[in-house]
Amino acid sequence: MTYLSLDSIAVPDLHPQAELTVRKARLSDIGAIHELIGYWASRGLMLVRSKALLAETIRDFHLVIAAPRDAHPGGLAGVCGLHLLAHDLAEVRGLAIHPNMQGRGLGKQLVEACEAEARAIDLPALFAWTYQQGFFEKCGFTRIDKTNLHPKVWSECQRCAFFENCNEIAMFRALA
Repeated sequence: MTYLSLDSIAVPDLHPQAELTVRKARLSDIGAIHELIGYWASRGLMLVRSKALLAETIRDFHLVIAAPRDAHPGGLAGVCGLHLLAHDLAEVRGLAIHPNMQGRGLGKQLVEACEAEARAIDLPALFAWTYQQGFFEKCGFTRIDKTNLHPKVWSECQRCAFFENCNEIAMFRALA
């Protein structure tokens, strides 16, 4: 199996034209999710998530799975979670797309899957922490001042290693 790597973080070398399917995550996906998020976290583009945290929140995640093609293995092409924080707000989190799959609209497709799930449970709003403001704007989010976020967001943030020096951008989307 061929891998793309940086230091000790590697992801399988997926074929860029592989057939793709979207589904909810399973416990057996934790290793692949951890690798893909770790790949981007090692580049400073997202926060790392422990396997323990992924296990606790596995039901939050939607995945895009690439089928095997030619000499390339199948595997995780993208991941994104919808984490319920309060009766009126959920976070779109952990969005990561495999480097071979960039530019195919998978990120938007995953955010839309989270949005559809939020609408199905009558959730009125979403937010996201991101370094990719333009992407989230294309998904209908707007930038907001961090101080305007729901108090429950801050209780989650206090567990983050970057809490004192957070440079992520807060994005918001009303669904009603």
